[in-house]
Amino acid sequence: MPVPSGGAEVGAILSPVAAYYGRRLKRHGATPLGVDWTCVPSQELRFVQLLNVCDGQTGFSLNDLGCGYGALASFLDGRHPGRCIDYLGIDAAPAMVARGRRAFRGRADIAFACGEDSPRQADFGVASGIFNVCLDCPEPVWEGHVGRMLVRLSATSRRGFSVNFLAAHPAIAPRPGLYRTRPERWLAFCRDGLGGAVEVVTGYGLREFTLLVRRIGGR
Repeated sequence: MPVPSGGAEVGAILSPVAAYYGRRLKRHGATPLGVDWTCVPSQELRFVQLLNVCDGQTGFSLNDLGCGYGALASFLDGRHPGRCIDYLGIDAAPAMVARGRRAFRGRADIAFACGEDSPRQADFGVASGIFNVCLDCPEPVWEGHVGRMLVRLSATSRRGFSVNFLAAHPAIAPRPGLYRTRPERWLAFCRDGLGGAVEVVTGYGLREFTLLVRRIGGR
């Protein structure tokens, strides 16, 4: 698979998507609708699946790629108050990062950065929904972008990472602007190309799937 090298090409792909999410935030505020999810329960159900890659660890560093306004940081505060987690949220939409920084001002354990991928290496990385909205980007170009981002997620995650995708299914009519795929497409990429031990999570009530990619020998 051709993988974009970064720079201007990646910026051209992500700039329209970042603008799209900026408009969502302006219209709906710091809510699930502001990041194009339908409701809090479904948003948090996704978080539960993604965090399975952490294997119940109580202390670790975490990169949240495509963090939005920091909903995962709030979820961790509420569900896992005893965990010592060094959280960094990264988003390509400046308005999202600004909202997250305001919400968690003064927290030494929570930080935000504006960019296309993580500026640091962490124990784990998660990415919720960052590949769903492709707008009018051609599928081959978008899949090149997906491959590049998975490579970066792997490189910046010492122990493992997780990511979710909208699931392709014959009963689901394609919707313009959304990217759907089958688990096998990216399972093979992460297993064979990135050398990870890959677990596919399905059957949690949403028309999507989650990939848990653990670094072999890093559990």
